Formats: sequence, C-alpha cells, structure tokens
Amino acid sequence: MSNERRSPAAAYLYAMLAVLFWATSASAFKLSLRHVGILPLLFIASATSTAAFGVYLLATRRLNLLRAFTRKDYLWSAGLGFLNPFLYYVVLFKAYSLLPAQEAQPINFVWPLTLVLLSIPLLGQRIRFASFLAILISFTGVVVIATRATGPADILRFRFSSGTGVLLALSTTIVWALFWIYNAKDRCDEAVRLFVNFAFATGYILIALLLAGRLQMPPWQGLAGGVYVGLFEMGITFLAWLKALKTAPTTAHVVNLIYLVPFLSLLVIALVLGETILPSTVIGLVLIIAGIIAQKRWA
Repeated sequence: MSNERRSPAAAYLYAMLAVLFWATSASAFKLSLRHVGILPLLFIASATSTAAFGVYLLATRRLNLLRAFTRKDYLWSAGLGFLNPFLYYVVLFKAYSLLPAQEAQPINFVWPLTLVLLSIPLLGQRIRFASFLAILISFTGVVVIATRATGPADILRFRFSSGTGVLLALSTTIVWALFWIYNAKDRCDEAVRLFVNFAFATGYILIALLLAGRLQMPPWQGLAGGVYVGLFEMGITFLAWLKALKTAPTTAHVVNLIYLVPFLSLLVIALVLGETILPSTVIGLVLIIAGIIAQKRWA
C-alpha cells in the first residue's frame, strides 16, 4: 500500500472516475423515478451495491475480515446502514421527485457545512466567527437556488418551487453529516463496513416494501436505473473514491476535485434531462462552493 500512496497519477484517475460517475447521479435519479417508486428504486440500488461490494471483497480476498466482526460491530453497521443508504436516499429521492434536478443537487451539496455545524454539539468543536460567515455565504446560495432569485427582492419573498422539496434536500445534509460523524469513529476496513452497512440497509428496504405491499417487478427502465444508481452512485464509485484517497500522497491531492461534481452535474442535467439551467442556479452554486472553500481556509 505504501507504493500506492506515492502514486498521485493513479489517485487522480480514481478520483476523476468517481467525480464523473457522481456527476451523472442527479440525472439518473430523475430518469429512474419516472419509471419506478422511491422504495423499489432504492431496493434495487442497495442490493446492487451490496453485490458489488461483495464481489470486490471476494476479488481482493478480504471477505474473511468479516470473521473479526463482533456483535457490537454488526450493531454499529445496523445503525450506520439505517442512516445511509436507507434513510438518506429515501429522503433524497423524495426531494428529487419534488424539485428540478438543478435545484436538488446543489442544495444537497452543502452537507460539508452541515457537518461543521453538527460537530459543535456532537463533537464539542469550537467554530470561529469567520467559519460562520462562510456558512452563511453558502446557505445564501441555497436560498438563491431555491427561490430562483433574479434579484434581492426575490430572495426576500422566500417563494420556493417546492418548500417541502427544499426542506427534504436540506435534511439529507443532516443525515449525511451524522453518518460521517459516526463513521469517523469506526476503525474497520472501509469496504467491509460498506458491505455490511448496505446489507442491513437492503434488509430494511425489503421490510418497508413488504409492509407497503410494493414488492413487485418494476419496468425494465426502472430496473436498469436502479442498477445504474447502485453501481455508479454508490458501489463502484464509493470504492473508486476510497482507492483515490488511499493512493494519493495526501488527501488534499484529490479532495478538491469533488467541487467539480455539481458543475459537471449541471452540464449532464442540461444535456440528458433537457432542463434549462437558470442563472440563479449557477450563481447559487458558486456561492455554495465559495462558502465551503472559505470555511475550510478559515477554520
């Protein structure tokens, strides 16, 4: 692994693959939800991801690491799996069903700032005033996007295309931030933990489908969409990103590439979904990214 850590070229390759795949996610969500419901889509995606992680563990001869899992480890995975992918994607898919992709995707991207805010009560961290200012800049960007503002007057009216959709998109940032706060305390192999998390989540979704009486074969478009989301929003892409972090000399070499995702995503949304990208979306996204970058520098 030490040789991998000195391979920035490989790290950038893995990171760019992850970035390109994640840039297609918003469009994949919207297209898939046209043909299949939220729970069936998530069940297909989660089951696909679980299978992908399992194949990866078999191929890398790491499946035997499960033998070291204790009852506490499985309970921990049960909790993490409930947060992500189960709760996170149920709420996220609902937000996408209510909002245009160009609104849901950038709003969901403010999770790093939600992570900072939640670290105050949960981790006892102290945040400088400058960081709060940076967070305010990003959340101003959220309001600009959500209100489709063309001027200050539009922002002050607080008229949303879907207030419920905006609240759901913002709430996903809380779930995602909580997941990473608790995941940071974990010392298990990342791929093994993901496999167990997703296995639990697949079970939760199956139970929800049975209780709702929604367990049935979806149309092929929904099935294909679920498999795509499972592989390229979750499974393969998560593994590529982990590989990028491990092969980079430092995480800073690849982490900043994640800021390309929302901008590339807007391009895909325009080309694939045919949404006309509003100036308010671009301006709001620039504010969101500026706030995130400023918060990291001022922290």
